[in-house]
Amino acid sequence: MKIDNWVKVILDALYDGVLIADDKGIVKYINPAYTRITKVEFEDIVDKPLSETRPGARLPSVIESGKQILGAPRKVGDVEYIVNMAPIIESGKIIGGISIANEIGDLYKLSEELRKSNSTIKKLEERMKGIEKARYSFKDIISVDKKSIDTKNLAVKIANTDSNVLITGESGTGKELYAHAIHNASNRQNGPFIAINSATFDGNLLESELFGYEEGAFTGAKKGGKIGLFELANGGTIFLDEIGEMQLGLQAKLLRVLQEKTIRRIGGLEEIDIDVRVIAATNRNLEQMIKENKFREDLFYRIAIFPINVLPLKERKEDIRHFIDFFLNSISYKMKRATNICPEAEDILINYSWPGNVRELKNALEFAANMTDDFNIREEHLPKIIQIQSVKNNLTKLKPMEEVVRQAELAEIEKALSIYGHDVEGKNKAAEALGISLATLYNKMKQASF
Repeated sequence: MKIDNWVKVILDALYDGVLIADDKGIVKYINPAYTRITKVEFEDIVDKPLSETRPGARLPSVIESGKQILGAPRKVGDVEYIVNMAPIIESGKIIGGISIANEIGDLYKLSEELRKSNSTIKKLEERMKGIEKARYSFKDIISVDKKSIDTKNLAVKIANTDSNVLITGESGTGKELYAHAIHNASNRQNGPFIAINSATFDGNLLESELFGYEEGAFTGAKKGGKIGLFELANGGTIFLDEIGEMQLGLQAKLLRVLQEKTIRRIGGLEEIDIDVRVIAATNRNLEQMIKENKFREDLFYRIAIFPINVLPLKERKEDIRHFIDFFLNSISYKMKRATNICPEAEDILINYSWPGNVRELKNALEFAANMTDDFNIREEHLPKIIQIQSVKNNLTKLKPMEEVVRQAELAEIEKALSIYGHDVEGKNKAAEALGISLATLYNKMKQASF
């Protein structure tokens, strides 16, 4: 058996140990890696019977049987390695055998590297799953009322900065919509947008969600640890909804993150640099909470660099009609039928107080649409609470009986004058027909500015 030079060059370059023997079990070649692994020198084994130089070698049996052996453990002295052996066949005839040796230490290293790689891949997959994109832009925000237009214009200006934002307003006014729009109009629009509601987690769980943790940091911690939302939001925006519900201890840690622009996972020692814009939102009065020692004043000024107040729906009535049209179009598309609303029902919705704001309006229209038989929403199809308030509003509009009587008298006087005329003779006849004196007729006409 002859080893060509170009094959020898290739085999010499391999990291795995290679031994080649002919059909009689005579060693014809070993590469430098084989010497490194087994400590056997070239001149001590080449051109010699393998069975004599390497007692217990199994390659001769492979050459004889033609069956390969994989993953065979081998130990010579203090050296342990794994050997894969196969026959070399040419034109259907066995002409020799090849043995490839892998050092066990290398296999351990490879296994460890693979474990680390799998852990990294898992973390990256976790990160990719957690990365979200903002779904809404300023085009999605309905603003017809002047107050709404002013709020929207302010938000557009704020979006062009990189400062933290605090959005305040009642529940259901669209604070999250503004957070999405600000991110999408900023220079971070191609980065992640991560949203979390602070009210849905207790203090410890929220901390682990925000900052992540290392493996073994606490009982129940995931193997390999967990990436926090601040790390997921790196290069983008994190939206902290209901920040007024955050516990004081966690507020202090959030303040440190905003000041230092680094985070430290629970159970970790490493400071991780982050580049994240914070948009926070709340329906609570944080200034009052500061006075009650329920919210940190220093944190407030860190997040409220640009405050935006989204007004309740009852204070921007010009928007309501447009919201009605928008939601009815959406409902019609969803229900695959055109759904309309009568003017009387629409007026009731416009004059309702909307404690649940835009969210309540959407739900009310969806409820009413499902109550109709002819796809036309009337007063009786609206939620009962809205009907009841409409009745109360009408009761408050009742006029005093004196006013009702006065208006009725003036209407009859005007009718009589239209029949008999406005000259002196006509007024006399009108007074006689109405059963009052001419002086009384003149007095009432004067009061009504006839």
